[in-house]
Amino acid sequence: MNAPLVLEPPVVENEDSAKWRQIVEGARAVFMARGFDAASMGDIAKAAGVSKGTLYVYFKDKDELFNAIVHKECRIQAEGIFELDVTDPDVAGTLRRTGIAFVQALCAYGRQSAVRAVIAIADRMPHVGRTFYETGPAVGIAKLQAYLEAQVAAGRLVVEDCEVAAAQLIESFHALLFKPVLFNFAPPPPLERIEHVVTIAVKTFMAAYGKK
Repeated sequence: MNAPLVLEPPVVENEDSAKWRQIVEGARAVFMARGFDAASMGDIAKAAGVSKGTLYVYFKDKDELFNAIVHKECRIQAEGIFELDVTDPDVAGTLRRTGIAFVQALCAYGRQSAVRAVIAIADRMPHVGRTFYETGPAVGIAKLQAYLEAQVAAGRLVVEDCEVAAAQLIESFHALLFKPVLFNFAPPPPLERIEHVVTIAVKTFMAAYGKK
């Protein structure tokens, strides 16, 4: 029986190098096209345009490579989008802008491949799924929760449980939008559709939690 894969934060000193990024992009293409199990280090080296020797200078095995891709994908989704200005009194406007940016990033063409790859191996390698969740969705929920708590303290919102409210709002942001793309039922939604769904989500949220 294979030992469970334990994902540790990847070595970061090479992340700014063009070669590191070249390898990660090549590996990402292979993993997303073939899945984790079918991908080989030889395939990855070929896709990245490097020798296998060079590949092993940066990554000891494909587990470590996949780990780097998971962390990179999660950072892309978490960075910037949920950095909210707690001093802005326009809570509805802030949440609407955040929701639109979040759904655009979530539904961007090709972004779902990483989610599918993680789901495909999460039963056999639960640490992969846990790491993906902890460094991606959980970060977004925590940052939005902190923002809501600040708005409650400022007297702009009345929320009993900011963690639950944050999680529910994030889910409502992408209702009818993300899952059809994830399961290849539909292409990424147009901006007008995203704005429509997010606007309804924010109106519903403010009706429930806005200061009366």
